Amino acid sequence: MRAVVQRRAGDPADVLEIVDVDSPPAPGPGQVTVAVTMFPVHPGDLQMIATSGPGDGRPAGVGAEATGVVVTAGPGVLISVGTRVSMFMLGGLWRERVTVSAADVVPVPDSLSDEVAAQLLINPITVLMLRRAAQRHVSVGFDGVILNNAAASSVGRLFTAGAAHHHIDTISIVRSDARAEQLAQRFPDVPVVSTQSADWQQRVRDAAGGRPIAVALDPVGGNAAADLLSLLDPGGSVIVYGLMAPEPIPLHAGTLVHRDLNISGLNIGRWAGASAEQRRSDMASALAIAHGLAAHFDVAATYPLGDLRSAVAHAAQSGKTGAVLVRVTEGDAS
Repeated sequence: MRAVVQRRAGDPADVLEIVDVDSPPAPGPGQVTVAVTMFPVHPGDLQMIATSGPGDGRPAGVGAEATGVVVTAGPGVLISVGTRVSMFMLGGLWRERVTVSAADVVPVPDSLSDEVAAQLLINPITVLMLRRAAQRHVSVGFDGVILNNAAASSVGRLFTAGAAHHHIDTISIVRSDARAEQLAQRFPDVPVVSTQSADWQQRVRDAAGGRPIAVALDPVGGNAAADLLSLLDPGGSVIVYGLMAPEPIPLHAGTLVHRDLNISGLNIGRWAGASAEQRRSDMASALAIAHGLAAHFDVAATYPLGDLRSAVAHAAQSGKTGAVLVRVTEGDAS
C-alpha cells in the first residue's frame, strides 16, 4: 500500500515521498484497521515536517489527522466494520491503511460529509483548549474581551463562531482589509480590525469600548505576539498556539512585572497526553461543534494523493480560506 513519508527534515515539497510500504498489522485487542479516505494538510503538519524528521534516513510516517472506514476490528472493540471514523495521532496517518487504538478514533455520523470528517478533531479540539485556557481569566464570559489574531484561519473562524454561541465577546484581527471585509460579512456582530491600517491598535481599543481586554489568542508569535501584549489590560494573558513567525517574541521584563501580564503556549500535541476521560469528552464536543458549525469547516481545495505536492504547496499559501484536503483511493496511483 502507499504511504507518505519523510527521510529528513526540510521543505515539505522537497522531503515528502509517496512510497510502497507493508500493509499494517492485523488489529489486536482494542484496535481497528482503517482504510483512509481523506486527510487534511494542516499548517502544523508542514511545520513538523520542516523542523523534525528521522536522523537515520529511514522513512518515517507523517500526518496527524484523517478520516476513513473501519475494515477490521480486533477483539473487544465495539465499533463495527464499515463504520466511518475520524482519527488523530501525532504522526503516520497519511497512508492508505492504518491500525490504531479504537480509543483514538471517533465514529462519524452519516450527516457529516467526508470534508467535515477530515477536519473533525484537530481544529475543534484546539478551539476547546483555547476556550478553556481563556476562561481562566475571571472577566472572560462577563465584561472581558478576547482578541482573536489571525481570525480568518480555520481555527480562528471556529473560535469566533463558538465564542458567539457561548456569549463570549471577541475582536477579530486579520492582516488585510480584504480579509476583514470577508469576516465582517460572515460574522456581522463581531468587530474585526485589519493590521493593514496604521492605527489598528487604537481601532482595537475603540472596538473594546472600555471593556477590559483580557486575553489574546495568537497562532503567529514573534512581533505579532508582542503587539498583542501591548493591548492587554493589567492581568491579561497572551496564549500562543502557533509558530508562523520566524522571529522570537521581543519581550522586556517590565512588560510582565509592571502590568502583571502573562504569556503561555499550547498545542494539540499536548492533548495527546490528556486523560482518557478528557479525550472522550473532547471528542464528543468536537462532534457537537461539527454538527453546529459545519458551515465554518471551509475547504480551499481537494487533491488526489498522487498530487500531494500541489496540495502541500496550496496549504502553505497565505490568504486561502479553508483546509486543503487530500483524497485517498486505494489502488489508484493517479
